[in-house]
Formats: sequence, structure tokens, C-alpha cells
Amino acid sequence: MVPGGYEAIVNEIARLQPDFITLSEVRNYKGIPFNERITASLKEKGLSYYSFFSDDSGLLSKHPITDTLTIYPENDDHGSIYKLNSVVNGHKVAIYTAHLDYLNCAYYNIRGYDGSLWKEIPPVLSVEEILKINEASQRDDAIKAFIKAAEKDIAQGYNVIIGGDFNEPSHRDWIEENKHLYDHNGMIVPWTVTTLCEQAGFTDAYRHIYPNPVTHPGFTFPSDNPLVEIDKLTWAPKADERERIDFIFYQGKNIRAKKAAIFGPKATIAHSQKVEEDSQENFILPLNVWPTDHKGVFVTFEMK
Repeated sequence: MVPGGYEAIVNEIARLQPDFITLSEVRNYKGIPFNERITASLKEKGLSYYSFFSDDSGLLSKHPITDTLTIYPENDDHGSIYKLNSVVNGHKVAIYTAHLDYLNCAYYNIRGYDGSLWKEIPPVLSVEEILKINEASQRDDAIKAFIKAAEKDIAQGYNVIIGGDFNEPSHRDWIEENKHLYDHNGMIVPWTVTTLCEQAGFTDAYRHIYPNPVTHPGFTFPSDNPLVEIDKLTWAPKADERERIDFIFYQGKNIRAKKAAIFGPKATIAHSQKVEEDSQENFILPLNVWPTDHKGVFVTFEMK
């Protein structure tokens, strides 16, 4: 939808050359497999990336892929999870990509919008009710399928990373210190998906590097995009819907997050206005065109 958006994806990958890339909303438009198109475009720039066919979410790897698996298949736009196995410097890695269900998006209900219809409603200010709405989605089902699969990888000595658009905030971001910021309306919420990940032994890479959500909120949505009208970037035009809903989690004996950055424009959208963030965030700014309404998360790991 963004003019030059596809070319921007190719150019950003060519600039940063990450070992692994997790993609959300891979739609295979006009019957053209996105994995084939993007790897061919990168090859034209002299870069070899490996991939495989997927719907809704996708994976790219600079390292040869030894196996792939569908963990949570796309069904009626309720999200998806795929994985690949590979080896990096002698270390076995399992990389998962996730684009989770966008419906029953309960953090909107707190802000006075229905999280499935995005129509104005009275704010829902009961934690019990919010979690009930939230868990009516398929996000928790998908992440439980991931955790079950990842347990097998970890038992076999793999280092596991999952990245993607979770369409749900973190329980580490809705705390006492910011309950009156960003239209949280006084709420402290133990959001389901990140809680499940943490209980299963996974570490939120961004919060590991930047534990304070006041100084480093890490907002990834809605991103400002100069080539897109603001009314197409906001789902709750009267609210401050800024949120960190794009994550990288990891677990393994040989891996730890060393550096993290928000990848995308500095500005976000709140109350239908462009907002220049004044946080202490570390940003990787786009070369030129930004292709999406989200920001990415760029994490550097070390493995020993």
C-alpha cells in the first residue's frame, strides 16, 4: 500500500543484513509467493537468503535451513506461527515467526474502543473483564502451540528465538509507574501472551536490555508513516493507542541478548496526531521510505 514499500523492505534488509528476519502479514499477493520474490530481489543485490513458503507470517535466514514446520496455520486471519531450524557458528537455532490474532484486542477496550470492531464504547476498567475479552482471541492458543513446540527444541539443545507482531501488549509495560500514561486509565494488566512466554522460561529481549517502560516504552504501533494519511494509521482516533506489540523472545543455554533497538521512524501516532517521541529509545532510522504502520525490533544476540 505504501509507494515504494516493497523496494524499501529489500533495501533495508540489504543495508542491515540480519542473520534472521521474522515477517508479519505475508500475503502472497496476486498468487506470487513472497518468499520467492524477496529472496530473488536480495539475490540481485548479491545477498543469499533462504526461505520457504508460508502464509500470513514469514522467515528469512542467511544460514542454510535444515528443517521447517508450521506451528499454527493461518485460518481466517486469526494469526500464524512458523519455524525454521538452522546452525550458526556451530550452535543449533530454532527461529519462530508469529503474527497473532488481531481480534479481541482488549487494550483498545480499556481506551474506549471495541477491540474487534474499533467503534467507540465506554472504557472497560475491570482487569477480569479485560482478560476475558483478551483470551477470547486465538493469541493464547497460538502461543501455547509455540511453547509446546519450543520445549522439544530446547530439549534437543536448540537456542530458540520467536519474533513478530503479537497484537497484544506486555505485562511488563502495564505497571504501577505508567498506569496513568498512554490512556491506560489507571489499569495494571497481566497480559496473557507475554506472561505465558515468561512462565515458560523465555526472555523479552527488549525489556531485558531496557527494563524501564517509562524511559523506554518501546512503542512499535502505530508508527508514523509520512507517505500514509494519519486516518489510515490509527484504529482509535480519539485515543492514545501507542503500544509495544512487536516482540522478540528467546531462550537457550548459549544465547543472550546484547543490544536492542527500535527500527523505524521516531514519530508515532496518538489522538490522531503525529507525536515525536522524547523517550531514551535507541532508534535505527529508515533509509528513506518506511513500508508499514508498525516499527520493527532489531536485536543483536551473542552465542557462546
